[in-house]
Amino acid sequence: MTTSNDRSPEVRHRPVMLQRCVELLGPALEAPGAVVVDCTLGLGGHSEALLTAFPEVRLVGLDRDRAALRLAGERLARFGERATLVPAVYDELPDVLAGLGTPRVAGVLFDLGVSSMQLDEEERGFAYARDAPLDMRMDQDSGPSAADVLNTYPPGELVRVLRAYGEERFARRIVEAVVRRRATAPLTGSAELVTLIRDALPQAAKRTGGNPAKRTFQALRIEVNGELAVLERALPAAVDALALGGRIAVLSYHSLEDRLVKRVLARGAAHTAPAELPVVPERYQPRLRLLTRGAEQPSEREVADNRRAAPARLRAAERVREGA
Repeated sequence: MTTSNDRSPEVRHRPVMLQRCVELLGPALEAPGAVVVDCTLGLGGHSEALLTAFPEVRLVGLDRDRAALRLAGERLARFGERATLVPAVYDELPDVLAGLGTPRVAGVLFDLGVSSMQLDEEERGFAYARDAPLDMRMDQDSGPSAADVLNTYPPGELVRVLRAYGEERFARRIVEAVVRRRATAPLTGSAELVTLIRDALPQAAKRTGGNPAKRTFQALRIEVNGELAVLERALPAAVDALALGGRIAVLSYHSLEDRLVKRVLARGAAHTAPAELPVVPERYQPRLRLLTRGAEQPSEREVADNRRAAPARLRAAERVREGA
């Protein structure tokens, strides 16, 4: 029998808004020797498209998930030395580039959130539709799991996590149920958690908005992997790494990510001159030019072909001025 783990990366993962990402980054990647960084390599779909579309570009691919790095390495092997894959979290970008002797790059891509591989592998515990151990770590060799968070965090801290990262209105009710449950035995499985959440919510909340567990699972995943804190460090570092004319494209999948991306890019695209100055000197001019009007979304056709593309939001910008 063929399982999800047996399928090739090309079959297991459909890169979201692939052609639009290539179009947005493309003008910066046409020069010979241009370097593009895929900060969230995953199974290598976006990277493969960039290496194919721009035969002289060099790629640096980062991922904290070593299983993903291995599979992406197999997929990109035909590009030889043009692809350099590094086990790293994307806020480590400055150190990675310094180690490679490439402090400035022509392009940076982020495809945030959970990869198809992580969702499809039941033992990772990311998907609330399957019963699995409550792990949710992108790097399974380090850090606390989702089960550790649920079973050890003080109730007040658990409420904060669900409210801040899942925007869960019924966080307190869910946490009260978790605390009652863990007093008798630790929570270890995703199906058990889904049932607990369903039982804790009022009937009206269960009739709208899809699976009622999705916000709690999102919150736990963000907490376990430190996703927003990492992204908050990584985005300014990526902008700093862009050479003049370099471009950044960011795909996000929930409002918390998208708001953070919007804020960083908008700040870079605004001048920093004091309000009383009649003319804005060069040193205060914007560092970035926005390439998208708001956040672009996948087409209806793409969503029909790949339901995981539905929540995607794409923003991009170009570096137009040196300096801080």
